[in-house]
Amino acid sequence: MMLVLLAAIVRHERRERAGLWQTCLKPEMARIRRLFGLGFPAAMQITMEVGVFAAATTLAGKLTPVALAAHQIAMHVASLTFMVPLGMASAGAVRVGQALGRHDPEAAGRSGWTALVLGAGFMSLAGLGLWLMPRVILRVFTVNASVISLGVPLLLLAAVFQLFDGLQVVATGILRGTGDTRTPMVCNLIGHWVIGLPVGYLLCFFLGWGVFGLWIGLSVGLILAGLVLLWFWSRRVVSLRREWGAVVA
Repeated sequence: MMLVLLAAIVRHERRERAGLWQTCLKPEMARIRRLFGLGFPAAMQITMEVGVFAAATTLAGKLTPVALAAHQIAMHVASLTFMVPLGMASAGAVRVGQALGRHDPEAAGRSGWTALVLGAGFMSLAGLGLWLMPRVILRVFTVNASVISLGVPLLLLAAVFQLFDGLQVVATGILRGTGDTRTPMVCNLIGHWVIGLPVGYLLCFFLGWGVFGLWIGLSVGLILAGLVLLWFWSRRVVSLRREWGAVVA
């Protein structure tokens, strides 16, 4: 990956003559601090989101082998569908950032909402597929009847949270495009670690719901994060119009 990116940079520089080789290599601490202030919350958000599912897998490992197998299959399926809105989030972040760079808050809002609609639309279709064909999907991974039987309700739960999973990841991306990396970090911390995982742990081990209870907790965290981040984006669009409108005026 590094070599491909380096080759792309060299090729771009030779074609565009942007002055890359004349750039001063002396560290600019003020810029580094600003980049760290943007990058650290984004890195923590990714760590917390990946970490909560890793923690859920660890907890599922304390259950039966069948429960762990069903959990892993459902997690793989949910991770596969998640890749599309993740790409939408990256594209939305770039488009929103470019629009704000040219002082066009209206275009930034349109780009963000477009990314959200595309991400949510795909995840809605993915959720419909999981809801209608859970056994077909599970048979791609296993022929074990017990794993399939336990995996069906997990995929049905995954179908329910698909839309909200798409909303939360795309909203995270487009908020990053506006320079806001702290809001997604806090929402992930509260949604996944303060609410979702404890609820799942309680349902799984104290109420005896097993891996299904664990997934209910994960679903609650994703749904809350998706709704709250969508609300923050809608408010951010309004504030951007006011801020940039005042700057242009």
